[in-house]
Amino acid sequence: MTDSTPAHPTACLALADGTLFYGTGFGATGITTAELCFNTAMTGYQEIMTDPSYAGQVVTFTFPHVGNVGVNPEDDETGDPVAAGMVVKWMPTAPSNWRAAQPLSDWLSARGRIAIGGVDTRRLTRAIRQAGAPHVALAHDPDGNFDADALVTAARAFAGLEGMDLAKEVTCAQSYRWNEMRWAWPDGYTPQNNPEFKVVAVDYGAKRNILRCLASAGCDVTVLPATATADDVMAHNPDGVFLSNGPGDPAATGVYAVPMIRDVLARDLPVFGICLGHQMLALALGAKTIKMNHGHHGANHPVKDLETGKVEITSMNHGFAVDAQSLPDGVIETHTSLFDGSNCGIRMADKPVYSVQYHPEASPGPQDSYYLFERFATAMRDRAA
Repeated sequence: MTDSTPAHPTACLALADGTLFYGTGFGATGITTAELCFNTAMTGYQEIMTDPSYAGQVVTFTFPHVGNVGVNPEDDETGDPVAAGMVVKWMPTAPSNWRAAQPLSDWLSARGRIAIGGVDTRRLTRAIRQAGAPHVALAHDPDGNFDADALVTAARAFAGLEGMDLAKEVTCAQSYRWNEMRWAWPDGYTPQNNPEFKVVAVDYGAKRNILRCLASAGCDVTVLPATATADDVMAHNPDGVFLSNGPGDPAATGVYAVPMIRDVLARDLPVFGICLGHQMLALALGAKTIKMNHGHHGANHPVKDLETGKVEITSMNHGFAVDAQSLPDGVIETHTSLFDGSNCGIRMADKPVYSVQYHPEASPGPQDSYYLFERFATAMRDRAA
């Protein structure tokens, strides 16, 4: 218990090592278990909570003022929050933004997501950095009745993300078409009515804004479930194939995704992958992935393009990484993190096939990385010429 602990706590965060953080609960009541990570972004908490890549994780926000702009339906990256819960320093204030449609606490409560405020997030973040992402149990009880030992036991019982295939849990149930383009003032989201390319996007947990970026690049997008086969993909006669972001252990998802990707690569189509899609592509090409200590989660990550020397400010969300030392001949490392040197991009030397670990659609630069979608469009245009 810390100095900032309220006199009558209504929420408790229990780490598997027995450490307890008490605070004030908001959102839904109950108990959830997950892996704990921290995110350093100063904006975008709604997009973070609805990013399917956060399945199986409770997010600690290092920025203290979370919730003060409320939430609105346009900023959801998927239909409902996917992150298991949130941890913040200060309790959310009443929303103060012209786009706000609902307070954060009400939004979380309606969607069954637990949150805790009043936590020393600096201390918690240091613990994650030093010891790695811990397994936790997060409980919210308005009456403040907590069985600390039981919560620690629940945290220790969490299976962890290694070996866990979460893409099947967050992927779409059936295929669908997407034509909505990126938000632009004053019209908001508008449809792509004159597409140049047909693209199949394989949904391992796709964010809506990625699909919007594809549409804005001139793509008529058909989204397929994560378990789609190469025959399913090719049945749409695509000009290119996109591999989406997603949660969980890439090696587990790769059991069914890697054979599909290898078959698609044999058809000589342009292929573009982001985040888990990047890891899936690397595995299909013969590389390996590794679990990171605490991963990369934030909107201020500098990435260097090794081929141009350009540095991009990027948004990241991943707990696994491609092992650059395992890249086979014919696969070139194109991007690296300037924080820790980990791999952030690859391409094939002889085919229009490439991927990045970060999220170019998230716009922290704000437009540092949009060229990746344009590169995909150019590859499809060149193939058709």
